[in-house]
Amino acid sequence: MLFSSLVFLWYFLPAVLFLYFLTRNPHIRNGVLLFSSIFFYAWGEPKYVFLMLFSIAVNYGFGCLIGYMREKNTAPDSGLQLRMALFLCVAVNLGLLGYFKYFNFAVDIFNMLSRNIPGNAIQLQVKDIALPIGISFYTFQALSYVVDVYRGTITVQKNIFRLALYISFFPQLIAGPIVKYHDVCSQIEKRQCTAEGIAYGIKRFSYGLAKKMLLANTFAASVDSVLSKPLELLGTETVWLMALLYTLQIYFDFSGYSDMAIGLGKIFGFDFMENFNYPYISSSVREFWRRWHISLSTWFREYLYIPLGGNRKGQVRTCINLLIVFFATGLWHGAGATFIVWGLYYGIFLVLERGWLGQILEKNRFKWLNHLYVMLIVITGWVFFRADTLADAVLLLKRMFIWNEGIYPVSLFANKKVIFAAVCGILLSGPLQICLPRLREHLYEKENVWIADIAVMAVLMFLCTMYLVNNTYNPFIYFRF
Repeated sequence: MLFSSLVFLWYFLPAVLFLYFLTRNPHIRNGVLLFSSIFFYAWGEPKYVFLMLFSIAVNYGFGCLIGYMREKNTAPDSGLQLRMALFLCVAVNLGLLGYFKYFNFAVDIFNMLSRNIPGNAIQLQVKDIALPIGISFYTFQALSYVVDVYRGTITVQKNIFRLALYISFFPQLIAGPIVKYHDVCSQIEKRQCTAEGIAYGIKRFSYGLAKKMLLANTFAASVDSVLSKPLELLGTETVWLMALLYTLQIYFDFSGYSDMAIGLGKIFGFDFMENFNYPYISSSVREFWRRWHISLSTWFREYLYIPLGGNRKGQVRTCINLLIVFFATGLWHGAGATFIVWGLYYGIFLVLERGWLGQILEKNRFKWLNHLYVMLIVITGWVFFRADTLADAVLLLKRMFIWNEGIYPVSLFANKKVIFAAVCGILLSGPLQICLPRLREHLYEKENVWIADIAVMAVLMFLCTMYLVNNTYNPFIYFRF
């Protein structure tokens, strides 16, 4: 079930809200949310709901086991036993994720390597494995819970239904933001739903839906149209158009979903972390990753980068740790060479910025050049991210940086509607908020919702509904991950 669907907007969500606010009992409210979340996931993934329930049961069991072992931490080898229990839990979680997401990718790599061995005729068969929606998100959430119990930063959750709600809560179940257990554990047990919070949640949800329906979907149609043509026949101008529109599409698509998730959470009394902070106004790649997909960046920093040693073990080790983290970041996004290259691509620039490149950026008095540098890196990187294969990405980059006329005119993919949406998208991705800081503050103001806000929300919801009625369908990009 999609947030941007008539079924969700006009049937599922009103029914959940009615049942939720029918009582003030927190246990019943949690029960409503848990049942609704499982139903929400089962609507689109009826067979894989059992996989999610299995993940909940496994991590609940490991959490209780590790919590018990910490309480009985008296034996000389208790530390080793704790580490073994955590290792086994991580192995089970990553094993499930690896099978569904990376099995066929691993088979392809094995077959490619085996063909280069003389006399080796072993070839493995790929399997027809459908990727369960949201498995990357709820797996990371479950892992954060068990690791926090292991570290002793939280107490073990002995109520399986509360843990199940944390892992399966429908607003952020299938595309984030990734919520860490220590950030919401107290909210699961006790929270307040206020009129101000509900109004703010509706505002964030409306703006997020508009980002997706009115902007991201418009860009997606042009991007898909360009890439449906033979790539070798595309010209430089057309490929640059595609890259620029995809840069806008993925931002408004993913930040729109995050806005909707944050808004829905607020309606039910939850405070989720912000996932985007105008990343396209960054002046360095390091700053970009502090502003883009913040929940994933902080997860990797807290549960991978720092355990590896962070920046505490010298410059060389720090660079290696950064490359490991961004290799994992790329691999998390998808089973393919394009995603791995995309991750390492950013890792290399982050390593460079820790040295001489970072010093140049800091000393540069023309900060707008820093911004152009970042946007060139980002737009180029999105080509790897969007391309189906590494060969396609290389061909598209050649077309971008080596002039070619091509046979398809830009006007074929960019009509007045697309151009207008692109101008709005560029302005709303940060420049307008910088020029009008009070507008930026108002968009995130939680205390007051003015008459003008209500009017804007009504217009946006009407337009989005018209798009949905006309069956303008385009799934969220991050559903793939």
